[in-house]
Amino acid sequence: MISGGDSADLRRPIEGLGHAELTAWLDARGLPAYRADQIRRWLFQKCATAFESMTDVPRELRQALARSFVIGTVTVQHQSRSEDGTVKYLLRLRDGNVVETVYIPEEDRVTLCVSTQAGCGLGCAFCATARMGLKRNLTRAEIVDQILEVQRGCPEERRISNLVFMGMGEPLANYDATRGALEAITDAHSGMAISPRKITVSTVGLLPQMRRLMEETRVNLAISLHSVRDEVRSELMPVNRKYPVARLLECCRALPVPRRKRITFEYLLLRGVNDLAADAAELAKRLRGIRCKVNLIPFNPHEGSGFHRPSEDAIERFGEALRARGIQTHVRRPRGEDIQAACGQLYHVAMAPEDGAGNGHVAVTTE
Repeated sequence: MISGGDSADLRRPIEGLGHAELTAWLDARGLPAYRADQIRRWLFQKCATAFESMTDVPRELRQALARSFVIGTVTVQHQSRSEDGTVKYLLRLRDGNVVETVYIPEEDRVTLCVSTQAGCGLGCAFCATARMGLKRNLTRAEIVDQILEVQRGCPEERRISNLVFMGMGEPLANYDATRGALEAITDAHSGMAISPRKITVSTVGLLPQMRRLMEETRVNLAISLHSVRDEVRSELMPVNRKYPVARLLECCRALPVPRRKRITFEYLLLRGVNDLAADAAELAKRLRGIRCKVNLIPFNPHEGSGFHRPSEDAIERFGEALRARGIQTHVRRPRGEDIQAACGQLYHVAMAPEDGAGNGHVAVTTE
């Protein structure tokens, strides 16, 4: 016989339970473990919004689930569509905070950029979201629900194939929730079944969490670098004062990166700050011996930033200087500029719930 709801777990978002937690909940009620797989497939593969729709789950169990859990922690408040097909979703959380998710379709893939925090507390000078400060960490369920909510509205042929954890916030500053979300996302049996090789997690360079991520998952790692000169990087990214460039790169050399993978270094090009020939030469020198690639990101101006985008010639020269020194280099072109969804442009919409919310890191490339 199935008991009623649990006061400790009452109305918990079920997406936030790991497989083991859900199995334990079922076991406590004398139910077989395979029911966990059934329930998770409905949640993560069929994007169910109600327990009642889980037709191969016994009615009594559906009713018990509904007494103890809820489905869904985010709602779409607003969406904007760019001329290039990019869609920016403003998602409202239950406590009234908002985050943004960006849907980026390309010919051979559809990438979703997800958030892991409401706001950000790391204070990077070039990122508009940093001006918001950190509101709070997102829960595991809130991270997963961004994907599910967008997936529900996607046509079958344009469903999400790739994920980048480059939305609002620092994923590794919210490590446990990010790691838990990855469990549901990558579970090929009863989760979303998105391959780890199609998932990239970006970080400003939190060394202990970087090591854990590489040891505990098989996802791709991207590091926001932006300069290899400590005096410059510390001005751009206060985290550099705790983890300076030498320590960061030493850590990267020691990471257990599989042979067929590379670390991605993200390098935001800022006119007159880090875009000179000497910067490219020093970058290539410091990256020597690290199996990596560099994504060059031309700066997208936003109000009050004080930074400027280099000329197209300067961007091309910087990329060629890296390639000439043997560094695999890609220039990431902005997407969704007309809806203020490109890198670094999203502060003012983030602070205006009727329009949108966002961050300074929207990416379109993963391997």
